[in-house]
Amino acid sequence: MTLARLAVMTSGGDAPGMNAAIRAVTRKSIYQGIEVYGVHHGFAGLLGDEVVPMAVNSVADIIQRGGTILHTARSSRFMEPDGAQVGAEVLRRHGIEDLVVIGGDGSFRGALTLEALGVRVVGVPATIDNDLEGTDVAIGFDTAVNTVVEALDRIRDTATSHERTFVMEVMGRASGQIALTAGLAAGAESILVPEAPTELEAVVERLRHARDRGKRHSIILVAEGAGRGFEVGKAIETMTGMETRVTVLGHLQRGGNPSAQDRVLASRLGAAAVDALVAGTSGVMVGVRGQTLITTRLRDVLDAVRGIDVDMFGLAAILAI
Repeated sequence: MTLARLAVMTSGGDAPGMNAAIRAVTRKSIYQGIEVYGVHHGFAGLLGDEVVPMAVNSVADIIQRGGTILHTARSSRFMEPDGAQVGAEVLRRHGIEDLVVIGGDGSFRGALTLEALGVRVVGVPATIDNDLEGTDVAIGFDTAVNTVVEALDRIRDTATSHERTFVMEVMGRASGQIALTAGLAAGAESILVPEAPTELEAVVERLRHARDRGKRHSIILVAEGAGRGFEVGKAIETMTGMETRVTVLGHLQRGGNPSAQDRVLASRLGAAAVDALVAGTSGVMVGVRGQTLITTRLRDVLDAVRGIDVDMFGLAAILAI
């Protein structure tokens, strides 16, 4: 189909690599003769008509930057009965009928609301939680995991020096993907994730077993949805008598320059989103299976619940004995 104009926005939590995706959408569109507009501040900005034309130079020197040059915000007003209608009318006033939404599940719900009002939409998965079906990995996950691994490596140095137990809390209210992947990569002694609840008694038993065979330091990695770091640390110290320290990484996991893997992934997915719209496809998310680009209906993405890799979880426990 002939596509004259499209818009791109980022929404929800920021993720390293979003800028690379914005760059890909913008330049792939311009290469194909399509006018491209950027929507600032997500759905809130759409309601406020923060829609500006993008040029090749608009996305110069951003592929290496974390965050998002279009900024992001949450909007409760957009989800009100007339909110999405206002957003659709703003796009139409600019002659825009096609929209690329870069974000996670909340962003895609907003995208589907716009699609019901006649806007063609394609989603690009960007969430450090990596909790979306329809893609092996989302933009930002690799960078966030590397940030956690680097922190774990540094903490292990001081844990070893002082012969202490350290608890680190990482992001993941409903998903333990970051904790599991980083914990396996950094050799954490125990990993607590919301998908596989673990009694603290079992963690304590592992710590006692390790102490009995001469180990004097341990790292416990906790996804925030599985427990609060300070509460876990206090409980462990009370139950074992071991000196315990706690670190909460918080929003450090969202920032920083995206890894090479995230830059490449974002570039591929951003360009694929433009290709999907040009082909007349709407209501889908672009993703990867292995090295192959795929599309999945947004409704199927939102209806699915992605679990952790049970085999990986078991392997992490085995290797931490």
